[in-house]
Amino acid sequence: MAWSFKIGTIGGTAIRVHVTFAILLAWIWLMHYRIGGTPAAIAGIAFVLAIFVCVVLHEFGHIAVARHFGVKTPDITLLPIGGVARLERMPEEPKEEFLIAIAGPLVNVAIAGILLLLLGTTVGMEQIQDIEDPQLGFLARLAGVNIFLVLFNLIPAFPMDGGRVLRAALASRMSWSRATQVAATIGQGLAFVFGFVGLFYNPLLIFIGIFVYLAATAEAQNAQIRDLSDSVLVGDVMITEFARLERSASIDEAIESLLATTQREFPVVDGAGHFMGLLTRDDIIRNLKDSGSATPVVQAMRQDVPTVHFRKRLEESLRLMQQANSPAVAVVDSHNHLVGLMTHENIGEMMMVRAAAAGGFRFGHLRRGKPDARI
Repeated sequence: MAWSFKIGTIGGTAIRVHVTFAILLAWIWLMHYRIGGTPAAIAGIAFVLAIFVCVVLHEFGHIAVARHFGVKTPDITLLPIGGVARLERMPEEPKEEFLIAIAGPLVNVAIAGILLLLLGTTVGMEQIQDIEDPQLGFLARLAGVNIFLVLFNLIPAFPMDGGRVLRAALASRMSWSRATQVAATIGQGLAFVFGFVGLFYNPLLIFIGIFVYLAATAEAQNAQIRDLSDSVLVGDVMITEFARLERSASIDEAIESLLATTQREFPVVDGAGHFMGLLTRDDIIRNLKDSGSATPVVQAMRQDVPTVHFRKRLEESLRLMQQANSPAVAVVDSHNHLVGLMTHENIGEMMMVRAAAAGGFRFGHLRRGKPDARI
């Protein structure tokens, strides 16, 4: 995720922290410092960090079950409102998604149960509900937070776990795409409820409402792409008109191509047209600043960019792009010659075409009528 930095790795999963989390810690420090000085500020920071340990354990609940079903999890990103575990692919069956989604809240149930056992009868449920009371003990407040995390995450709206539980339940009775659309619509409706209530009570609900609405919209769009990708070939929608860079080119020549086109990704090929790597606009600017315009592109290019055959399903291209967290996928023929590119931008354009064509649009029908000698 953009604007995040890695702080460590656990079991092959990178732990990343979004910069806004650091801003949250600074805000917590200042608020508590104004109330009770340095001791209060330290106590406030310690409590927030304890909460996010619980959030990390929550995310590893998802990860443990996901790995059981063969789904890899490259990283977790900690945000001020919780954590996000990135899955390399979506679960294949509704039952798998249900179990992966429910595993996180169950971890918080276990944490709250352990803390309540440790507290015994010294604290009642009425006190635990008041988690903002600084007079309440550390463990009691932490137990209350975990109970809140269970209830909050089970709200039936994306990106909360409840939204995925709802989709899994619906997908057992309808198509995955339709189930996602229904769950996303419910989530968007709840987002408006959060925003409206926030106007009169807690402004934080407005922020949560915006976040839920955007997440539900993104999930619906992803479902549309996944639904379409099953029936479309990469060669039907790939970019075929683009500038290439020879392996002998320099950053200076890359700049010329950058200014002469609207491209952001430039494939690097050898003399026979075989794909070697990819140079992005950011790569060009960074290398121009750090090492100058004479730098060879082969030193600046990315070599971990995936390739896909032009006759593969679009779904395979999307999977490779997501797994590698790559800005593009190089499309090749049977001889590994570069014949096209798949980028996030042209996938977005494909979805715009589909949305505008009310009766549907048959992608690639013109290309199939005019076979390209290169492929």
